[in-house]
Amino acid sequence: MTIQQTETKNQQKGEVVASRSRTKRDGRFLSSVSAAALMIFALAGGAAVVSHGPALAGQVPIVGEQAAGQMSVADLVEKVKPAVVAIKVNIKPTVEQSGNAAPPFPKFPENSPMERFFKQFGDQFGQVPGGGQQIIQGQGSGFFISPDGYIVTNNHVVDHATKVQITLDNGRTIDAKVIGTDPKTDLALIKVETGDNYPYVTFDKEMPRVGENVVAIGNPYGLGGTVTAGIVSARGRDIGAGPYDDFLQIDAAVNRGNSGGPTFNMKGEVVGVNTAIMSPTGGSIGIGFAIPSATVQQVVAQLKEHGSVERGYLGVRIQPVTQDIADSLGLSQAKGALVDTVERNTPAAKAGIKAGDVITVVNGAAVEDSRELARLIGAMKPASKVDVTYMRNGKELTASFDLTSMPSSKTASAFGTETSKDAVAGLGLTLAPANDVQGAGDTGVAVVDLDPNGTAAQKGLQSGDIILEVAGKSVETPVDVQHGVDAAKSNGRTAVLMKVKTPTGTQFVALPVPKA
Repeated sequence: MTIQQTETKNQQKGEVVASRSRTKRDGRFLSSVSAAALMIFALAGGAAVVSHGPALAGQVPIVGEQAAGQMSVADLVEKVKPAVVAIKVNIKPTVEQSGNAAPPFPKFPENSPMERFFKQFGDQFGQVPGGGQQIIQGQGSGFFISPDGYIVTNNHVVDHATKVQITLDNGRTIDAKVIGTDPKTDLALIKVETGDNYPYVTFDKEMPRVGENVVAIGNPYGLGGTVTAGIVSARGRDIGAGPYDDFLQIDAAVNRGNSGGPTFNMKGEVVGVNTAIMSPTGGSIGIGFAIPSATVQQVVAQLKEHGSVERGYLGVRIQPVTQDIADSLGLSQAKGALVDTVERNTPAAKAGIKAGDVITVVNGAAVEDSRELARLIGAMKPASKVDVTYMRNGKELTASFDLTSMPSSKTASAFGTETSKDAVAGLGLTLAPANDVQGAGDTGVAVVDLDPNGTAAQKGLQSGDIILEVAGKSVETPVDVQHGVDAAKSNGRTAVLMKVKTPTGTQFVALPVPKA
């Protein structure tokens, strides 16, 4: 499944980056990340509420707060459409884009017929006569959120832009500048550089219910001012676009170029910023995704004040609590976020949270899963006070601390010996002390071989992995691993929890306890 940006481009990016690929102006696709038939196309979303905004000359001011039952879709569109804009950007080609371009045209004599031809039509190929690369042009959507010209759109619409222009509903074109971007939520804030008293919309204050009618307005395929209607199909969707996925799913038609455009409820309030579609063809099949208004408001407020987003940092790596893990820890439900690593000198470490703890509540809010914990902490600012409830060895504990700022972004083969083969009966593992295995380090027990049809292999263990802990206790020999499994068995557990170091990091794996 590939992520493709929905703003239109007139040149291919040439590679898939972060599971997203750009599109040509003619709508052809680039190579995909996988052979899967379904593709997700980035469209980005936001949220707003209809407000009283002064109108530009010739435009309809956004006024009125009629109840949904008294307002037709036509009335709604007439009121909010002036606040929706088309966005056009120039983007300097990256090294990757330039490297994947078609061969340059030959250099023709000045003022020759061929030179004039390619000056006129060369931009259709993303090239200019005599070689070189023309600036990539992209299109997307956005909407005013204040009368002084602030506009919400997607980060991927304006990412690496050297020039940004917006086109109003009346056809007027105005230059704009990027105020701030947030790649983690794919949101951006831009501002027009001249004038004021622009018509604008405001954010919805409540999450829409599934089944509510919605209207999307945007610039699909460069066709500005396009209106489509549908309903909210689902909430809380995770499409793998980022760490804070919490999308609204809508069935109103959205396509490439709708990126950054608003989705309205029937009161004219923005409930989401269109951000992605799922499609086997590139066109709308009625599965679209929008960023909820609550998220947009939090991000935009920080972008307006700081130009970037600061998020609170707890200092743990987490993973979901599966039913096997819940059974191995004696939990009644497979809920919460399992801590697999605690970074040193972080709030979590100072508060005494340890690997193997399961965080269940943050500031009174239940933590359903690891995604929920990431969203809760990510929505808080640094220095925010946090009260956490967590489970350890079947006991409920609490901790209080202040968050810090999120830090900026930042395989060994196992050649085993014959030591203690099949030390863990029934799991299909061949183990050896890590310090006896070349390249495995000095801590833990190395997996030097395993039965591909055995329990351990089925749970994802691989040769070269290092078992660090079993049932919460450090292990140094295969016998330690066996004792941990036996202890879990004697305590009536159906699974035993192991902390495992892999080439990509550490994680917890719950293995079923072998039957006698």
